[in-house]
Amino acid sequence: MEHDYKIELSKRRLEIAHERLTTAKAMLELGDYKASANMLYYAIFSAMRAVLALDEFDSKKHSGIIARFRQSYIKTGILDTEMSKIIDDLEVIREDSDYDDFYIILKEDVEIQAKRAEYFVSEVESYLQNQYNQ
Repeated sequence: MEHDYKIELSKRRLEIAHERLTTAKAMLELGDYKASANMLYYAIFSAMRAVLALDEFDSKKHSGIIARFRQSYIKTGILDTEMSKIIDDLEVIREDSDYDDFYIILKEDVEIQAKRAEYFVSEVESYLQNQYNQ
């Protein structure tokens, strides 16, 4: 993959992460907490894919993206280990929101997860800005 293409793909995926954070906030304001939680998960998922674009790695399976991101960036100490917990929590919330008809999530819980997702995307963005400038 050409260097410029990898960077452009990474930047686009980071842009999508920000768009999903914005959508999550809008859904939170509308009171659709499940939809908000869903978008928070997809925001961090897009952020992970933005990082992995620089490695020319992608996967059709979420588990593949998550495993590679953890292995290459969290376990190596490049990114904060707290990010692994954020992934776990948002993945469970998204799955429960999507597949458990009786799942209830409180506004306060979504607000906490929104702050965590913003932190995640911000950490990824800082890392990527350094990579883009090299």
